[in-house]
Amino acid sequence: MEIRLLNEADLVTLLPLYHQLSDDNDLEIDKAKEIWKKIEHDKNIFYVGAIENNHVISCCYIVIIPNLTQGGRSIGVIENVITDVNYRKKGIGRRVIEEAIEIAKKNNCYKVILQSGKARKEAHAFYRKLGFDDNTKIAFDKRL
Repeated sequence: MEIRLLNEADLVTLLPLYHQLSDDNDLEIDKAKEIWKKIEHDKNIFYVGAIENNHVISCCYIVIIPNLTQGGRSIGVIENVITDVNYRKKGIGRRVIEEAIEIAKKNNCYKVILQSGKARKEAHAFYRKLGFDDNTKIAFDKRL
């Protein structure tokens, strides 16, 4: 198994993995490639994945947001964390998130944040084990 940054060729196995994240993830490959071109040109977006047998089995992405507080240190935002159901509880997701955190450190971030669905209790326990604190902030979102 390899932990690395993902590329356009990985979309073929990444998109089916996202079905495990949510049932409404039905993005056509051509549209995904179009979006990927934008991702490739943004130096602040990194998709990190675990690859086994040429398949993405775990991934997340981190966005580095420039910031005018904290002495100008950036913020890392991690999203779309998923590990294939057949590979969970093996430390793979941990390695993917740890790699994303290393990217944040290299980009002078003072913190890394992530959100998780309110009902995903198992995921919350996983994030706590990784050192994420769910008592410091309250997250709000507005669906558009």
